[in-house]
Parts: sequence; structure tokens; C-alpha cells
Amino acid sequence: MNIGVASEKSGLPAKTIRYYEDIGLLHPARTDNGYRDYSTADIHRLRFLQRSRSLGFSVDECRQLLSLYQDRERDSADVKAIAKAKLVEIDRKIAELVGLRGLLHHLVSHCHGDERPDCPIIDELAGQGAAQ
Repeated sequence: MNIGVASEKSGLPAKTIRYYEDIGLLHPARTDNGYRDYSTADIHRLRFLQRSRSLGFSVDECRQLLSLYQDRERDSADVKAIAKAKLVEIDRKIAELVGLRGLLHHLVSHCHGDERPDCPIIDELAGQGAAQ
């Protein structure tokens, strides 16, 4: 099938599919005239990559997961280790965002928001705030 059909079946834009090919995540066959010819297995790989990316896995992590997906002799412990590392990273990011939210909430609640020039938000952004 051509890239348009592969795009439709996988839910990925053709540009993304070409990118995955460029970085070696996908190796579609080529027709005699040089066009890409995607197989059903390629579509499964593309869907796998799409779901992996939607869970926040990086391209390198997707490369590892795709390799494990294709390896019928894989140890599920290897897959779990990658997923656990991603979970730790997500938890760290959530904690960081909660902290940022708290700081911003504090600054907004302490800004008078009136015609006066003094503003704790500007002070913080300039590195002169009490939160420093």
C-alpha cells in the first residue's frame, strides 16, 4: 500500500511516517518505480509507535520498545524496566509542575492587579521576588 493508505490506516501523517523511515524505525519495501510499499506489518509497527509516543516515550525509547516488540524471545522484565523508568520521569515532571503551579498561584494571589506599578510577578520574573 502507498503512504497515503498507510497514513490513513495508521492514523499518522505521511510526514511522520517518512520521518520514522528516515531515522530507521521503519523499512518499507520499494516498488520498481521507487515508491514506498507498506505492508500490514508496517502498519502494525506504525500503530505501535503511535501508541508508544502518545504515552510519552521518546524516539529512542520507542526504538527499544519496537525492538522488544519484534523479539519473540524478549524478557518482559526488559519492557517493564523501560516503562517503569518512564513512569518515574512522568512522576518527576508532575511534581515539578505542581511546584510551578504553587509558585505561580502564590504570585497571582499576591499581585494587586490594579493601577499601581509594583507587581510580585514582575519582581519574580526579574529575579527580585521573595520566592528567590
